[in-house]
This record gives sequence, C-alpha cells and structure tokens, in this order.
Amino acid sequence: MVQPPAVSRQRSTSPRSIVTILAFIGIVVSLMQTLVIPILPQLPVLLHATATDTSWIITATLLAGAVVTPISGRLGDMFGKRRMLIISLALLTLGSILCAVTSSLPVMLAGRILQGLAAGAIPLGISILRDELPREKVGSAVATMSATMGVGGAIGLPVAALIAQNADWHVLFWTSAGMGVLALALVALVLPESPVRTPAKFDGVGAAGLMVGLVALLLPITKGADWGWNSPLTLGLFAAAAVVLVLWGVFELRVASPLVDLRVSARPRVLFTNLASISVGFAMYAMNLAFPQLLMSPSATGYGLGQTMVQAGLALAPGGLVMMLVSPVSARLTTRRGPKVTLMLGAAVIGAGYLLAFLLTAEVWQVIAASMVIGAGIGLAYAAMPALIMGAVPLTETAAANGLNSLMRAFGTASSAAVMGVVLANMTMPLGPVQVPTMAGFHTTFAIGAIAAVAAVVLAAFIPARDTTPGAGAPSKDAPQLQDA
Repeated sequence: MVQPPAVSRQRSTSPRSIVTILAFIGIVVSLMQTLVIPILPQLPVLLHATATDTSWIITATLLAGAVVTPISGRLGDMFGKRRMLIISLALLTLGSILCAVTSSLPVMLAGRILQGLAAGAIPLGISILRDELPREKVGSAVATMSATMGVGGAIGLPVAALIAQNADWHVLFWTSAGMGVLALALVALVLPESPVRTPAKFDGVGAAGLMVGLVALLLPITKGADWGWNSPLTLGLFAAAAVVLVLWGVFELRVASPLVDLRVSARPRVLFTNLASISVGFAMYAMNLAFPQLLMSPSATGYGLGQTMVQAGLALAPGGLVMMLVSPVSARLTTRRGPKVTLMLGAAVIGAGYLLAFLLTAEVWQVIAASMVIGAGIGLAYAAMPALIMGAVPLTETAAANGLNSLMRAFGTASSAAVMGVVLANMTMPLGPVQVPTMAGFHTTFAIGAIAAVAAVVLAAFIPARDTTPGAGAPSKDAPQLQDA
C-alpha cells in the first residue's frame, strides 16, 4: 500500500528551498569525482605507495558510486528518500574526515569508498523533487538537479587545484567534510520527508548479487589497461561478471520484491533511455579525459597549449556552468516537445561539440568553445533522462529507477575511461624522457566521442513517445508526474 503523496499535505518548506538544497547536494557529491585529480601525480610520494596502488584512489570511488546507486534508490523508495539522503551525506562526511586525517593508503581508500557511497544522493534528490514539488515545477527542478552533476565536476577541478597549490593537500578533504556537514544540516533541518513508500522486504540477495556482478564487470573495465586486456585476471573477472549477472537476472525475475524490477526496466521507454544514457556518459567522459591533457600538453609538442592544472581547470569551468544555464531551456523544450526530443537534441549537440574540437583546438579559446558546446549538450541530455524514466515507472519505484539510470551513465563513463585511456596511452610520441599523446590520439578520442553521441541519438529515436504500459508513470492521486507534453 502506497501512503498519500507529499504534495497533498501542507508544506513548511518552499519549492525553491527544496530545489536549492538538493542542487547544492548534487554539486557537493559530484565534487568528489574531481577532488583528488590535482594531487594524483603526487599521491605516490604523499601516501608512500606505488603509482599503481594510488590509482585505486579514483577506481574505488567510481566502483562504490556505481554499485550503491540502484541499492540506495530502492532503499529510498522503501524506507524514505530523505532518510537515505542523510545516510549518504553522513558517509561522505565520514569519508572526507578519514582522508583528511591520514597519509596512509588503506585508510585513504576506505575514505574514498565512503565518499563514493554518496553518489546515490543525486538520483534520490531527483526523486524527492518528483514527490515534493507541484507538477508544473518538477521539469525545471529536475533539469537543474541533473545539471549539478556536470557543474560540480567542472568547478571542482580548478577549485581543488587552487587549494592543492596553495595549502596542505589534506585541506581538500577538510573542505569536502565541511561541505558535507553543511549539506547534512540542511537536509536534516529543512528538507521534508516524502511519505511515499513501497512497503516490501528488502532484496538482500539481489543487492549482494548486483554488487558482486558490478564489481566483477567494472573492475576489469577500469583496470584492464594496467593488468593487460588479455591477462587471466581481466578475462576471469569478465567471465565471472557474465555468470553472476545472468544468475542475478534470473533470481530478480522470480523474487516477489526484487531490488531491480527487470520487467519495468525492459519497457522500451526505460530500456532505450538507459541504453542512450550509457552512450551519453561515454561521450561526456571523453571530454573530461582528453581536454585537460590537451590544454596541459607542452607547447614543444607543436599542438599542446602549455596550461597549468589551475589554468586548464578554469578553461573548462565554463562548460560546466553552461550545463546549469541550459537547464531552464531543457525544461521548456521538454514541456513543449517531450523529453525524447530533448535527449536527441542534447546528444546531437554533444556530437557537434566534438566535431568543433576535431577542427579547432589550436588556441585555448577554441577548446573552451568546444567544451561549452559539449556542456550544453550534456545539460540537455542529462535533464531529459530522469523525465523519461519518471514518465515510465510507478511513483513508488522512482528512486530505484533513477538509481539504475545513474548506474548506466556510470557504466558509460567507466567504459569511456578505459577506451580513451588505451587510445591516448598507445598513440604517443617521445618528448624528452617521457611519452605524450599525439594530436592524432586526441583526434581519435574526439571522433570516438562524436560516434558515441550519434549512437545516443539513434538509441533515443527508438524511445516510444509515450509508454502505453498499464501503470507506467501513473502515480497516486494528485502526485506530480513527468510525461511527454
């Protein structure tokens, strides 16, 4: 039995306050992805470990975030989204404090895993918006919340670089801990709890199976270049992932209250949105990996722009801000033409941005322009995905469905990191004692990013304009919903 939705009761918190708080949380959570990038080259010395071992500082956060999003979404649907949001932010704060007080790799890894476990806060926040806001305000609010995923990453790089350059590196984590405490206080004191629930027994076996399967799949994707793509470890993990995920799928189809309702996920509107999300996530990360390296490549290469880490971060920050600026445009377009059109347009704009990068990267301003075009496309696409998902699933499964969609984007970014890393590592030239990526390597990454964007357009074209499945997107009386206009 689903309890009455939040919109039917008297609110003590204004819609604007809810959106502001959740957008701030989105920025804080997304900052965790770029927080350590400025200090990555120094981590072996700082943590008294090898470069291979310290690379787990990034991998651990990525894996934790990918695994937790569908699980925290399901728990939010069952036990309260605000409650799970508080737990997520508490884990982020605890992880930040652990990293701030240590110079030990094992403790740092534990802290980074805890930070990654907060990744479920963003799909939880999107689901809270659907529960709490009047229907006419949901579209623009979801677009704003979705944009924070890019904004946090974009502004995080220059801010983290400035802190790392002018203070002890532990200050990075004290700063994230302070932001976590502030976000936690805002949620606990101001944000209302939605009474929308899905009374059911938690699928612990399904959660364990999904965690094992995802780790076995994502681990070789992110570390395959280091281990060797033909190594027994890489191939063994891929094989284990295939077996575990197939068995997990069979189990989920038979259990009464599955962690992920695969029948709902197989609806064309949900399925093709998730597939397009993988392509968009793949295309997005190509920019995040290639553009900073191009900006920071020495001018002696003949194509490098010789920027410092701080300068490169500042050059890419406008791309993240554009994501936020296009959010109201995305909301209006979705209202008029539907989220499918918005997603297709966003993917097409991403492809145009990579075409621009392929043709014009001789000056810093040209890279900035290309990143802004790609950022605009990402803003449009990211805002459309939750609208498509929420228009196709029951109100009681909103958080779980958004969590799964976030997982699909994470899978796309992880795959992109692996592919682009291989391209840039193999298409190199000597520069003094080191090897640096060639311009042909960068052009290859831009071409792959454009192809991924085109794939997203094609996949989005298969999304039905409306989901005609009985019960799809049909919440309880008076609850807000997102459908194609």
